[in-house]
Amino acid sequence: MLWATAGVVALVFLVVLEVAARHYGLPGPITNQAREVIFPPKSGFLLYASMGLMMVVLTWRERFIAAGVAIGIDIAFVLVRWAADVKVTDGHPFGNGALWVMLGCAVIAVTRRTGRERVLLLKGVGLGLLLVAGRKTGDTWLLITSKTRPAVFDQYVATADHALGNPSWLAGRLVEATGPIGAHVLDYVYVQLAVAAVVVALYQLRNVAVERRFPRHHLVRTFLVIGLLGPGIYMLFPVVGPVFAYGPGASGTGGLHWAVANLWPDTPPPIHAPHPMPYDGITPRNCMPSLHTAWATTIFVHSRKGPRILRYAGAFWLIATLGATLGFGYHYGADLVAGVVFALTIEAALRSLERGWDRSGTQLVAHGATVFAALLMSYRYLPLEMAEHPWVFGPLLILAMTSVIHGYIRTTKLWEPEAAPVRQPEPGPEPQPEPQPEPA
Repeated sequence: MLWATAGVVALVFLVVLEVAARHYGLPGPITNQAREVIFPPKSGFLLYASMGLMMVVLTWRERFIAAGVAIGIDIAFVLVRWAADVKVTDGHPFGNGALWVMLGCAVIAVTRRTGRERVLLLKGVGLGLLLVAGRKTGDTWLLITSKTRPAVFDQYVATADHALGNPSWLAGRLVEATGPIGAHVLDYVYVQLAVAAVVVALYQLRNVAVERRFPRHHLVRTFLVIGLLGPGIYMLFPVVGPVFAYGPGASGTGGLHWAVANLWPDTPPPIHAPHPMPYDGITPRNCMPSLHTAWATTIFVHSRKGPRILRYAGAFWLIATLGATLGFGYHYGADLVAGVVFALTIEAALRSLERGWDRSGTQLVAHGATVFAALLMSYRYLPLEMAEHPWVFGPLLILAMTSVIHGYIRTTKLWEPEAAPVRQPEPGPEPQPEPQPEPA
């Protein structure tokens, strides 16, 4: 019933977004996903990662067959496009095969499986398709924010960011100093964040095929909830980012017409009374909070129980994502602080839902939500005071974020089952030797 309800809610949500996108003359998430059955997909890596998630419910023999079929279909698509002289300019030349395999597994589940095996396979397919649908849904959400929020609050956040020392300006100069190699590494980490999440999720779901059931809580759940709730905050607090509001934009000089001035990353913005500023109808208002930071935080949290190499990878992805979000001018430092609080609050809520709500879980979620709301209110209504007193408000921002981190660590440690000591057998009376029979 829970999975069926979640499926119906997801379908209704996708239909609503499809209608909203059509209202602005653009295809929505359902159309964009359906066209990838034939046309070059936007992200072939994501489709294969999603198929990898689906395959956690399959046996090893079935996994090899599914991977072989997906690769074979992609080879056929590449050959047909080559023969027809079709140039792939917007997307990847591969990925259709993975989508075909996931859809084929859904058909097999309905027609060839019964009982628990059918449910398990449908759950696997749903998990893979949800990750893809989440990406398409996010793209549509970003379109809606750009069309419905003509004014942005960048001046408020940039002014408040003086309390943190304008970290985006500092990180931008550092990235420029590293040259193209550092920029390419950070760009790959930033773009392939979903693939990194799949790697951690595959480790968490590695025993699904053996146990024939999913764990009650895993990374994909948190990832999807963050992607679902985050854009709602974008609508309340629209921000485009320093490279757009104070620089040339992500692709050159196209954003200078709308920018306050061409200041990023060389000159920090001056301190003055902020006000909403108009911006174009194309650039997404997707900065507050930083969802890339939120997702990277959850990858780090969920990788803590993995092997050493997974823990190192989770820490690297978090640090590199923070560097990319700041160094490319996509986010202010204030966005990152809000993103960490946002991620840990959602993770705490989902873990409380999984284990049953109690006082400690309720207090942790309430504390995180209160801190998050206080951050947004202070960015909006106290930015000038924060900029004029950085030695007061800067430590307060870090302290507020640290309080949520400390509360999460302390509370979740209490939730962990303690290892019971092995009970030693109590010493008993020494065995008496059996009497030997007397010789006749």
